[in-house]
Amino acid sequence: QVQLVESGGGLVQPGGSLRLSCAASGSFFSINDMGWYRQAPGMQRELVAAITRRGSTDYADSVKGRFTISRDNAKNTVYLQMNSLKPEDTAVYYCNVKYKRYSSSLLRDYWGQGTQVTVSS
Repeated sequence: QVQLVESGGGLVQPGGSLRLSCAASGSFFSINDMGWYRQAPGMQRELVAAITRRGSTDYADSVKGRFTISRDNAKNTVYLQMNSLKPEDTAVYYCNVKYKRYSSSLLRDYWGQGTQVTVSS
């Protein structure tokens, strides 16, 4: 019912910037919370940043002051602006949305396919 298309990953030098995008489409009543998670090799997936439909945000301590999450509700798209990137930010970044299939439905999770971010000189 939901499709997510992620873009914006790649290779960047330390101190550089990248902007990730994730667009949701398909058949659903609403997209509620949207967020970005990441998973480095051998590590558990962790929350990077999340944003509610009204714009309240939450960040991992490790990215506060460097990353900014935003969304365009009209386009059902969430963005992650990543500045001052560090080698330890290297990971696969996954988009996550919580959505309702119908107005009376419970919230469901849906994950994107992931996009690689590599920070290296």
